[in-house]
Amino acid sequence: MIRMQGAAILTLLTAVLQIWAAAQVARARARYGIKAPSTTGDPAFERVFRAQMNTIENTLVFLPVVWISAFYGLPVLYLVAGAVWLLSRVWYVQAYSAEAARRSVAFTLSMAALGVLLADAGLGVARSIAG
Repeated sequence: MIRMQGAAILTLLTAVLQIWAAAQVARARARYGIKAPSTTGDPAFERVFRAQMNTIENTLVFLPVVWISAFYGLPVLYLVAGAVWLLSRVWYVQAYSAEAARRSVAFTLSMAALGVLLADAGLGVARSIAG
């Protein structure tokens, strides 16, 4: 049962991350006078917007992989990798919003965590098929 509860918690926290990132964009729109649907203008706004979009793009891969890992992978591994991904994405949004060059470490950490999750999911499915 902990497998599903952990995946559910990671999913809920990912939803909170998405809401928070969207709120950052809304604040930046107001601060820099960028009216929807525009997505360009002040470079400071564009950084916040891209940080949100990049996080959405990563989430589309993260969520299915975290659930596959929950079903087939190693419980501790997927929980730790999922938490690292989530925390590094928060760091990523903050760093990218402040200065694009500062996002590199957070990006690398989140991609490493995603790679661990993907490997865990793939190996778990392979073990399940092999019986």
